[in-house]
Amino acid sequence: MTIESFSAQNGHDPLADVSRETRRRLEDFAALYGKWSPRINLTAPSTQKDFWRRHVADSAQLLELAPDALHWADLGSGGGFPGMVIAILLQDRPDARVELVESNRKKTAFLQAVKAQCAPSAIIHAERIEQVVGRIAAPQIVTARALAALPALLSMTAPWLRHGSRALFHKGRGYAAEIEESHANWDFDLLIHQSRIDADSVILEISNLRPKPD
Repeated sequence: MTIESFSAQNGHDPLADVSRETRRRLEDFAALYGKWSPRINLTAPSTQKDFWRRHVADSAQLLELAPDALHWADLGSGGGFPGMVIAILLQDRPDARVELVESNRKKTAFLQAVKAQCAPSAIIHAERIEQVVGRIAAPQIVTARALAALPALLSMTAPWLRHGSRALFHKGRGYAAEIEESHANWDFDLLIHQSRIDADSVILEISNLRPKPD
């Protein structure tokens, strides 16, 4: 399926208004994904045939929640979702900065190949998350998809979320239990956005993270 055929089949399409050049970059990304994914298992095999909806559109919808954000950090970027999609969509913004963090060397090699062809401005950190969070400036938006349960995500990103960053975390059906568990150690401001791509998913918008008093 091409990006055009995806757009024709879907009622809500976060890719509808992208430029011709951005569409070309996304098509190039799709071609690279198709070449690499069977070899290094970039995403679950069951989702690979649904590339445009399950991965690209699902990632792109985050820009609708933070349209003015220019500094993003994506943790556990893996196959490039959502971080590389965001980087491609913001490629024409000279002041945009999207940082992707991935410690798996094979997946990092894939991300470097996509960067070279589709998103030269993307910044890839081939390191563990705890090394990067402690070193780079707090982003406006931090993202993670299928990386860890919410309590672990909050612990990872606390140095940023306690100092002005905002999180947009994809979550599935079990998100309510993860929120409840997180409140054992943290207070935070929370907005729950229903995914516009997947009826069984939400996006948790978290800010103003603070530890529970002893």
